[in-house]
Amino acid sequence: MSEPGVNIGPDEVLKRLPHRYPFLLVDRAEDYREGESIVGIKCVAASEPHFPGHFPENPVMPGVLIIEALAQTGALLMSKTLNADISRTVIYFIGVDKARFRKPVRPGDVLEMPVSIVKQSRGIFKFEGEARVNGVKVADATFSATSAPKED
Repeated sequence: MSEPGVNIGPDEVLKRLPHRYPFLLVDRAEDYREGESIVGIKCVAASEPHFPGHFPENPVMPGVLIIEALAQTGALLMSKTLNADISRTVIYFIGVDKARFRKPVRPGDVLEMPVSIVKQSRGIFKFEGEARVNGVKVADATFSATSAPKED
């Protein structure tokens, strides 16, 4: 069995991703392996702004936000692998090839999001990711991203 990867705390997440509340959807990460994989962690809170409208008396995290959380996990993997300076570089989510939603995600759940790099070519990263709650797959997707210099 290989050695566990590096854990990434909230402070480093903020240094590596430009997102902020209410759109930052990765709290921390575990098992970062440079150029290979990472596991993003998102603690789903009842106070998040989408829950009162999605849905009253039956709060469910919107699927698009689960995909965004996976994409942010991929961006964190990409940012750390490239050692990108987010003051000068932006990582763009450029596509979703496949996405499936299997179970609802509710307040109090902890999303564990293993994301792996499937391919890297000409500055484009292709990822596979899953979202799990208590070890049960709730969603999965393949998606891609690229980076570019930040425009002034």
